[in-house]
Amino acid sequence: MLEIMTYVLYLAISLTVTLWVGSTLHRNGRIFLLDAFGGNGQMADSVNQLLRVGFYLLNIGFIALFLNTGTVPETAGGMVRMLSWQIGAVLLVLGGVHFFNMRNIAGMRSKAMRKQEEPGLNTPSNAGNRYGGSLQ
Repeated sequence: MLEIMTYVLYLAISLTVTLWVGSTLHRNGRIFLLDAFGGNGQMADSVNQLLRVGFYLLNIGFIALFLNTGTVPETAGGMVRMLSWQIGAVLLVLGGVHFFNMRNIAGMRSKAMRKQEEPGLNTPSNAGNRYGGSLQ
């Protein structure tokens, strides 16, 4: 009975935290993506949605794989220890995925900022031509 209770609690807590983190990142990540994509809202929203799907797939897959740790709790204390191990691992993976995504978004933003700072590309005579020549 403790084994089933452990599985149910693990799934309920892990999936709830994953869904909450995913929706929070999706909602609050848009502003970073807008900046990284130079204000292109359609691109930012599309990438934001793709990141959310990937986030859920990766984390829910990990949760499913980590459901069975090979041990069965025999006491309530054992159940708490097992749950803390499993949920701790899920939280570490969630944090790792978050930092990986943020590092990539920061890299995209830096690249966009460098492009904006390239000399000669933002002058009125060169507007619209990324190679610096006139559009004639």
